Amino acid sequence: MLGTREHAVTDAFVVGGARTPRGKGSPKGALHALTPVELVTHLLEHLHVPADAVEDLVLGCATQIDAQGANIARTAALLAGWSTPGVTLNRFCASGLDAVATAASRVRAGDASLIVAGGVESVSRVPMLADRGPLYTDPAIAAKLGTVHMGVSADLVATLDGTTREALDDYAEASRRKARAAANPPSLVPTHGLDHDELVDGAPDRETIATFPPLFADPAGDAIAQARYPEATPLRHLHTKGNSPQLADAAALLAIADRATAERLGLRPRARIVATATCAVEPVIMLTAGQLAAERVLRKAGLAPRDVAVFEFAEAFAALCVRLMRSLDVDHDRLNPNGGTIALGHAFGATGAILALNVVDELERRGERYGIACVSGAAGLGSAVLFERA
Repeated sequence: MLGTREHAVTDAFVVGGARTPRGKGSPKGALHALTPVELVTHLLEHLHVPADAVEDLVLGCATQIDAQGANIARTAALLAGWSTPGVTLNRFCASGLDAVATAASRVRAGDASLIVAGGVESVSRVPMLADRGPLYTDPAIAAKLGTVHMGVSADLVATLDGTTREALDDYAEASRRKARAAANPPSLVPTHGLDHDELVDGAPDRETIATFPPLFADPAGDAIAQARYPEATPLRHLHTKGNSPQLADAAALLAIADRATAERLGLRPRARIVATATCAVEPVIMLTAGQLAAERVLRKAGLAPRDVAVFEFAEAFAALCVRLMRSLDVDHDRLNPNGGTIALGHAFGATGAILALNVVDELERRGERYGIACVSGAAGLGSAVLFERA
């Protein structure tokens, strides 16, 4: 008779975490000298969990080619001297957060007792779209799906919502102001001489932001968007380099375990993962999916937006943040309280894991109960995770 592994459904807890600073996503950036695998192995060495107890390494990465190809989760584990297997997953910009959700689901199901999960992206070494996937490069598929640049989608949302350029620039300035005022989080591990998020340095002021021209005017993209949303005619191009996310290099990891394993290994449960959600919207208006995922985890937990002390929402263009604030009645004190990706940089596969760590760090700092990390990704994908301070 075959034996079975008996277990009860259990809670999953964040019991550790570490992230690199976010380096400027260009060859001149402070982290460009390190490969993506080196970013991850650096964190594995600073995560402070017993490597022989880790049952898997789940890593999000959005552009899995060249230096980010060939399952870099397994490569990083081997280079760090860990006997852990590894898997690299791709849900575009939501990859790092989806890795956390995947690990939590496995722990809750009893499939594993301790998993390290997170994400990595070196945009300076592996540029966006370098994998040349059919979503963007196959003309027949792109035409059938209505593929547009993410910036066109952001301008579409701003147009539909009636959001002004001034409101977008005000949001961007608020993100930078919060970033300048914030102290380094406890999860940040200095890396290659960089001890803070590099893009804070030399950030433009509000007057300069107002002078930046629109970036995403595209007659072909406009035609696709307006065919799907005729009410968005004319489509107003309002997003600029000042109110759009900057590109970054980074990695982030979280250790996720059940309570019994944490106690056995002497690890402190920091936050319970209450609920997770992934969702999709149609790909032309793609960037609304992160907010939808956040609304779904709230419904799963029986909570209202007012019950959440911290929302960490990837700033995939200012229009989406303005929409979330209006729809869920969230003020600046609760949304990205230490600045977001407009100010600090977006490292595709790593961003969701960074946001998850931000939630845990900020709940502990404030002594509050609930926080949500949520991300919108290309092709209409969204992910969210709801945390409760342990």
